[in-house]
Amino acid sequence: MFVLIAGGGRTGAHLATLLVAQKHHVHLIENRRDVLTRIHRELPTEVIYEGLATDLTMLEQAGIREAQVMAACTANDSDNLVLCFIARELYKVPRTIARINNPRNAWLFDKKFRVDVALNQAAILASLIEEEMSMGDMMTLLKIRRGKYSLVEEKIPPGAKAIGAAIKDLSLPGQCVIAAIIRRGEVVMPRGMTAFEEGDEVLAVTDAAGAAQLAALFARPGATPSAPAE
Repeated sequence: MFVLIAGGGRTGAHLATLLVAQKHHVHLIENRRDVLTRIHRELPTEVIYEGLATDLTMLEQAGIREAQVMAACTANDSDNLVLCFIARELYKVPRTIARINNPRNAWLFDKKFRVDVALNQAAILASLIEEEMSMGDMMTLLKIRRGKYSLVEEKIPPGAKAIGAAIKDLSLPGQCVIAAIIRRGEVVMPRGMTAFEEGDEVLAVTDAAGAAQLAALFARPGATPSAPAE
């Protein structure tokens, strides 16, 4: 995949390093001399294009016409918005990703500016902290569909409400699916009649509301888990 990155700060440079290690085709545009000095020590020379990312000539030299992804990672929100808009409207880049520097500007990063994915680092961090605090022992393994659904895992402790209950009797919401149960080192394929046992490690695909219901069922006695963050 050919990814064009605008901005060689810590975010852009680290993204480029990861993508290069994964054998993707990467070009990074940066114009600040101090930043260029650093990234020339971190990245192959052929990856780096020295110039202003919002300059159309520079974008074309860096290969935007062939790019499959534009990752706008500059330290300026207006530049990131402009880059996504230009990438989609002028060069038909299939996918655009933008970094949000100021959380107050997050509302701007949507389809109007042709932003497919907006990365609000402050909101992501706050959401992760809130989720980890609210879900008790439940662990989020994977986010699915941009965070609407998650693959979660929890080990059933002694005294949990779910012990001895069959899956069909739990009245789980339709958007909460028990994917697997690991019991004494063996995988148990869940059926409606399958009953939970102490020590079961349960894997489920669910949204936030389903995760909250599972957390309550699998909670230690006396615990009152709150709903996970959306």
